[in-house]
Amino acid sequence: MNRKDFLTSMGMGVASLALLNCVGGCAKSTDGPSSGVSGSSNVDFTLDLNASANATLLANGGYLASNGVIVARTKAGTYIAVQRSCTHENYTLTYQSGSSRFYCPNHGATFSESGSVTQGPASRSLTTYKTQVTGTLLRVYS
Repeated sequence: MNRKDFLTSMGMGVASLALLNCVGGCAKSTDGPSSGVSGSSNVDFTLDLNASANATLLANGGYLASNGVIVARTKAGTYIAVQRSCTHENYTLTYQSGSSRFYCPNHGATFSESGSVTQGPASRSLTTYKTQVTGTLLRVYS
């Protein structure tokens, strides 16, 4: 095999892998509204509020994502937790404390702090989780 044939074979191999990756990625992103993405029912983890990684939860309005869950501290100072992904097409949500809601930046769906849909295109509520504070430990569980 000469150099030109070798480079052509390598290029075709790389192109094939790229095509397969693109097709696989596109297939995963077409969940659509009827897919009903829901959160895990098997959640149980603890966050140390003194740890620097969790410092955003010390201030009212702060939030973070951990273990597929968004944990937020409301303006009133209570902790809430919901699934991390939008029920419409599985995009990552953010918490907007000023509006007291969870927001999907992809299609604009919004959810109340209790997880119910307040604006589509999502049609299913978020899975919510219980929270319990003991000293400086915050437990999130289903």
